[in-house]
Amino acid sequence: MSVIDLRSDTVTQPTPGMREAMANAPMGDDVYGEDPSVNKLESELALRLGFARGLFVPTGTMSNLLALMAHCERGDEYIVGQQAHTYKYEGGGAAVLGSIQPQPLEVQADGSLDLKQVAAAIKPDDFHFARTRLLALENTMQGKVLPTEYLAAAGRLTREHGLALHLDGARLYNAAVKLGVDAGDITRHFDSVSVCLSKGLGAPVGSVLCGTAELVSRARRLRKMVGGGMRQAGQLAAAGLYALDHQVARLADDHANAQLLAEGLRAAGYEVEPVQTNMVYVQIGERAEALKAFAAGQGIRLSAAPRLRMVTHMDVSRSQIEQVIAVFAEFSLQ
Repeated sequence: MSVIDLRSDTVTQPTPGMREAMANAPMGDDVYGEDPSVNKLESELALRLGFARGLFVPTGTMSNLLALMAHCERGDEYIVGQQAHTYKYEGGGAAVLGSIQPQPLEVQADGSLDLKQVAAAIKPDDFHFARTRLLALENTMQGKVLPTEYLAAAGRLTREHGLALHLDGARLYNAAVKLGVDAGDITRHFDSVSVCLSKGLGAPVGSVLCGTAELVSRARRLRKMVGGGMRQAGQLAAAGLYALDHQVARLADDHANAQLLAEGLRAAGYEVEPVQTNMVYVQIGERAEALKAFAAGQGIRLSAAPRLRMVTHMDVSRSQIEQVIAVFAEFSLQ
């Protein structure tokens, strides 16, 4: 029985073409700045997204952490969504390692932060308060795409208040494909962006932080400090380059499969949230653990949560989505 894994798009395996690119990658010592594949990935992605420099790091968590610490000093504050990855799912690294205070705000139904609430949360220049230095957004946010008009407004707001604007672009290319725009049309509103290569793009490891030359220089020093300096990392960088060149347009297939899954589950009687990209949220309630166990017996891997998230990706086909719908329909009859 082949396994259908819908827990996340991080579970993808490298394609044969990617494996070949990795095997043939030229390599050097990246801590010395001598790995040609890493240098090419950093420079090419920065150029594509409209930034001066890029920095290859092992994980998206590290990439976001370096951005926050490069933008903020100890005792500074960043404004962020309650459900944002940088606040909720990255171990509190900004606070623990950077002494940076988060100011979380409720995320709106469309995945955005209310910019009026953001403006109200900016602290006055008073020594009683932490200094507000940064607004961090996420795109996509739980599968929802932030419109470019909203991003432009966020950019104007931060400039008016002297703040920096960072994007956790873990699924930046999902957003770009959904909007039908170049990824640079999204990132041009930001001072920095973290791009994950190991989710829908299908690389095994790695993220790239892009920003100004000054910011990336600070982030490079911080990368060494937190243990993120890699040596012969060219094979990993080659996977990222291959993903950017060959596996962006196909994200539309994942979006289509997510829509198919949502429609099938609604037809089977489930309450499913509207789908924009590759994430499907289903209200399961107290039967979450039972559903997980039942699905596992049918070769389907799920998380267990009352609000169940399923993520489509390159290793899940349309026919497998139809199998999943059938299993859910069978479970609903129990």
